[in-house]
Amino acid sequence: MTDLPALTVRSTDPTPPYEQLRRQLAALINDGVLARGQRLPPLRQLAGDLGLAVGTVARTYRELEVAGLVESRRGRGTRVADLPAAGTGEASALLRAAEDFVRRARALGAGRPEIVATVHQALDGLP
Repeated sequence: MTDLPALTVRSTDPTPPYEQLRRQLAALINDGVLARGQRLPPLRQLAGDLGLAVGTVARTYRELEVAGLVESRRGRGTRVADLPAAGTGEASALLRAAEDFVRRARALGAGRPEIVATVHQALDGLP
């Protein structure tokens, strides 16, 4: 099995638990902390360790698989992928950041027009 660095899911964070976990695991993979081919804990084990539902961890693993960061095989478990899928890493990371911003903005009560205006304001204010 694998010894993962400490993963945490905060119930006070407006970000859904699967996304908190996905971000942490993606960072560990992208930073090389989790090596190619390294096995991730089974769904039930990680869910139990973090006090999450198995479906929450399953969604995290599916999201990582779609991003090309892990591969799941029956009987082999979920392992860090040999190579990220070409072209999906940057676009996927950007989409995730945008989705996170929209979730947080909605949690603050902002509607679509305010969210779009804020993105334009941020774009205009950055080089």
